[in-house]
Amino acid sequence: QVQLVESGGGLVQPGGSLRLSCAASGSIFRLNRMGWYRQAPGNQRELVAHMTSGGTTTYADSVKGRFTISRDNAKTTVYLHMNSLKPDDTALYYCNLKEFRYGTKDYWGRGTQVTVSA
Repeated sequence: QVQLVESGGGLVQPGGSLRLSCAASGSIFRLNRMGWYRQAPGNQRELVAHMTSGGTTTYADSVKGRFTISRDNAKTTVYLHMNSLKPDDTALYYCNLKEFRYGTKDYWGRGTQVTVSA
């Protein structure tokens, strides 16, 4: 069973920076994709960014140029470096791991809160 544990959320002023981390443990299939989604109150969960085990990245238009996703060499930890934060970035950020094996299977973390406010 795969477990995801997020860390790094908090309160930051507009224009500030944060780094989120998500550590995966358990038996992880080698073909996978790790990433971040977020959900603000009253909104649907939306993609922020993800990165495949092969290194391909995808970003939401709203974060391009401000956020950077990366993974460690062991491919079990994913980071989200967030710069130039805006109040609209305020949300609960969820880590996701999707395995590509005989179809797909998703795992989710519990979420870490990011609040951007003066």
